[in-house]
Amino acid sequence: MTSPADVSAPTDQQPAKAIVVLTTGGTIACTHVPQGELLPTVSGEELVAPVRARFEGTGTEIRVQELTRMDSASMTFADIDEIVEAVHTILEDDTVAGVVVTHGTDSMEETAIAVDTFHNDPRPVVFTGAQRSYDHPESDGPGNLFEAVVIAADPSARDIGALIVFGHAVLPARGATKWHTSDELAFATNGPEEPTRPLPIVPHQLDGIRVDTINAYAGASGDLVDAAIAAGTQGIVVEAMGSGNVGSAMGAALGRALERDIPVVITTRVPRGEVFGAYGGAGGGATLNAKGAVGSTYFRAPQARVLLAIAVATGHHPATLF
Repeated sequence: MTSPADVSAPTDQQPAKAIVVLTTGGTIACTHVPQGELLPTVSGEELVAPVRARFEGTGTEIRVQELTRMDSASMTFADIDEIVEAVHTILEDDTVAGVVVTHGTDSMEETAIAVDTFHNDPRPVVFTGAQRSYDHPESDGPGNLFEAVVIAADPSARDIGALIVFGHAVLPARGATKWHTSDELAFATNGPEEPTRPLPIVPHQLDGIRVDTINAYAGASGDLVDAAIAAGTQGIVVEAMGSGNVGSAMGAALGRALERDIPVVITTRVPRGEVFGAYGGAGGGATLNAKGAVGSTYFRAPQARVLLAIAVATGHHPATLF
């Protein structure tokens, strides 16, 4: 697929098409308030105006739908449900060629994987945002938004699901992870260049689903696993060590969860590589797999949690989504 850095705005000879920009807040819409902190204050129309000007006379119409203005660290499953619903509603309009979602980077990968898993349309949904605020003298938001619109309007972006366009990179949503807190190239991927997508799932409400993420470390007890069980968890994602291993005490606790038919997905705290069950012992990956735990393959904990929640909400076996 073409890099956005190599693509110009469409020409007058291309057919008219509409790109809908769905705005949700995030750093791209943040300004410094008098106290000095950043808050999402910029409207969708304000955000899109300078980018829209670059497409005048090109045949690409840019529409704006402002959904919310929020810090994506506060994003809940209810908010993700609202974004999924908005995307599906927008795509009921045959004049729309694609959707761009502006979103905070803290949880962009979670919302993107939810949209991707529920996405049943060939037209692209492209997520973008910024690392520097709207009022920063060198804000990266306008450039990211321009490139996201270019990609959303590009026919080569069809039939490949949701994408993240950020820092001149075009990444599939599946396997994406925020890899740097401040660099313009905010996202990387653990997945293949063209990841295999499961068959689209009819959207289901995720609000009300509880999936807990638990970090493993050397010597960790099983107390947090037992606490999650007692609190009514419906699924557990373990950020394990190495290729997917935990200590003996935590391994025993995860066994207790599996005995209660609580699904367990094993991911890893290691930045790169896939999860695989090779080791024995009470907390070894092979032992956990034999008890019914599912390895997350190349997905890290944030996306694994969303995929497990979707599996719980829809009745699918978790392995079918990984």
